[in-house]
Amino acid sequence: MTLHPHHDGSPLHVSTRHPALGDRVTVRLRVPTGAAPIARALVRSNPDHEPVWAEASRDGDADGWEWWSAVITVANPRHGYRWQLIFADGTTGTLTQGGFTHLEALDAVDFALVAGNAPPAWLDHAVMYQVFPDRFARSAAADTRPIPDWAIPVGWDTPLDPLPPGRSGQFYGGDLDGIVDRLDHIQDLGFTIVYHTPIFPARSNHRYDASSFDRVDPLLGGDEAYLRLIDAVHERGLHIMGDLTSNHSGDAHEWFQAAFRHPGAPESAFYYFRDAAQTEYESWLGVPSLPKFNWNSTELRRRFIEGSDSVVAKWLAEPYRADGWRIDVANMTGRLGAEDLNAQVRQTLRRTMVETNPDTLLLAESTNDAASDIQGDAWHGAMTYPAFTRGIWAWLSEPTADAWFFGIPTGMPRYTAREFVDQLQRFTSQVPWRVRLGCMQPLDTHDTARFATHAAAGTVPLAVGLAMTLPGLPVVFAGDEFGLTGVDGEMSRTPIPWDRIDEPEIAARIALYRGLIGLRHRFDALRTGGLRWLHVDDETIVFVRESADDAVLVLASRGDVDLELPAPLVLGAAAAVSVFGAATLGTADDGAVLLSAEGPVFAAWSLPGVVAPAATAAATPATV
Repeated sequence: MTLHPHHDGSPLHVSTRHPALGDRVTVRLRVPTGAAPIARALVRSNPDHEPVWAEASRDGDADGWEWWSAVITVANPRHGYRWQLIFADGTTGTLTQGGFTHLEALDAVDFALVAGNAPPAWLDHAVMYQVFPDRFARSAAADTRPIPDWAIPVGWDTPLDPLPPGRSGQFYGGDLDGIVDRLDHIQDLGFTIVYHTPIFPARSNHRYDASSFDRVDPLLGGDEAYLRLIDAVHERGLHIMGDLTSNHSGDAHEWFQAAFRHPGAPESAFYYFRDAAQTEYESWLGVPSLPKFNWNSTELRRRFIEGSDSVVAKWLAEPYRADGWRIDVANMTGRLGAEDLNAQVRQTLRRTMVETNPDTLLLAESTNDAASDIQGDAWHGAMTYPAFTRGIWAWLSEPTADAWFFGIPTGMPRYTAREFVDQLQRFTSQVPWRVRLGCMQPLDTHDTARFATHAAAGTVPLAVGLAMTLPGLPVVFAGDEFGLTGVDGEMSRTPIPWDRIDEPEIAARIALYRGLIGLRHRFDALRTGGLRWLHVDDETIVFVRESADDAVLVLASRGDVDLELPAPLVLGAAAAVSVFGAATLGTADDGAVLLSAEGPVFAAWSLPGVVAPAATAAATPATV
């Protein structure tokens, strides 16, 4: 790759990820040996959408890199900035999250600091395990509970029924004490967060059609079982996150039942009724069982998201003390036609969380481009699919002609490695670095087909490895470590085959996950370090994650590898130590790094941490 100056939001380049308004923050640029020499560097901020310039100072050289620094004052909750460079030959360039260009860049892709609403410190070390309670594990008490009329009870080994009513009605009987019984498995693999899909009473196995938010479904063991699960999770030093539907309730919900056909009921304002008799209403994607909330209602806000007596606060406060929320259909919440109350809802929700327990995490589901919503004002990150998940599928799958692809009717595209990287950069370039670290990075979830269903031979280690080594919050849907498959979101919700856990193929897959999660935990660079792309072609990507303490070089390829990387691109290659995968790293006489492997391959090497000279910048006004 062409040698360009580099900056990202990691501690090597930004003095704090969590500034307050008015704070002075040092930002740093580095330029590799062999790149065009820089005569002058400035940082353009954009407070109140009006440019302000700060002069950068040259700090010196270290390990073949020249460093510059500047001081900027954080003026807005999202403070955008970019590097503006003048080269020795008189040409100019701009560096943003969108990359280096000689053209002007869009403000939307500026680097960005976020003032306030810092995520909990434990997010830095997080790897998330997603549990779908009905299909995870049954406790001994599961057989003693009465079965409701909506449920179709089946045995744990019964195949999933793809058609209604079985599709949402099959009841396998997994419960919360079943999760407690399997926490050894979750902890042994290295997960730090247990994220469960909804646990409130409902008329389906997925429970996204809640009939109440004030109690835990008795089928799962009720409130007492949830307390046991939370206590068991916390005793192990892990965290637990719930799932809440802020866009809709179920049509059996007590609020909806109070309003339906009852004009004048206080709850009438909670929903969008279209007729005077209150029999017609807006719902999620036209599904009658999921009536949509109307967030114009102050009473709805009071009961659900605002204050200590709200639903949001109840499950984060004593005695439950859950550690955060993943908000279902967050992208649609508060939005209908000309109305857009999304920002008000998410900010109120987060304010209640902070007042209840500031050490909590708030994540949003947004199935497509979430950039406009995740600028740091409320959500700490998002479960969003285009940047990582869909790109990985398009690169590493061999789909059938009619393969499910995230509900997109045109089907699954076929990407090269280069196109995967282009898509990843496109969708992350408008998200502040701090928020990007909180964005969930799944290969699949309960709403998608399983990645392994169409994965090309030998590519599962690539996909899992990239989920663990690229910036973001790794997420594994329970069952992936067993090699489960499923052709769509419903059919991926297969009961976990605990009786097969010792079979050689499954044991090997579990060991793969354990090893790659362990890699994530071993290196600070993989949790909070910066990202530099070193090589991208149609088959292969090479990048490095870097911190002051350590660095990790990563190779991923569908094909065979025989590469030579210029010496300035890789720091400390002579001290590289293989930490994962079967690949060879060597150095040429001129210091170039030689990589070779038989593909498909995922491999990683540890490198020394990055050494930088002290920053010398002062807050001196630029002469422009």
